[in-house]
Amino acid sequence: MTTMTDTIQKAAMALGGGLMILGTAGLGIVEMLAGKPYGAAPLTNEAGTVIATPAVDPVLRTGLVLAGLAVLGLYGLYAVATPEEAEGQATAAETTAD
Repeated sequence: MTTMTDTIQKAAMALGGGLMILGTAGLGIVEMLAGKPYGAAPLTNEAGTVIATPAVDPVLRTGLVLAGLAVLGLYGLYAVATPEEAEGQATAAETTAD
């Protein structure tokens, strides 16, 4: 039986993890396929003219990773604030020792 908490947990893990993987690995692969330069800053020549820029804006990549962390952080706060359900909890029986 799936409870509401399980559904929220799965959604938060999928969304948060997906955003972080997209921001790091996904757009990193796009950056590699686009060719050099691989760095986050534009490349300039000795005269200071920009000769190459990254394919994906580093602010976008950083924003995706931070959004993923925010989703996971919000889920963490939700998990702390929500009491756990007691499923099939065994009660302790008192016994006397000899």
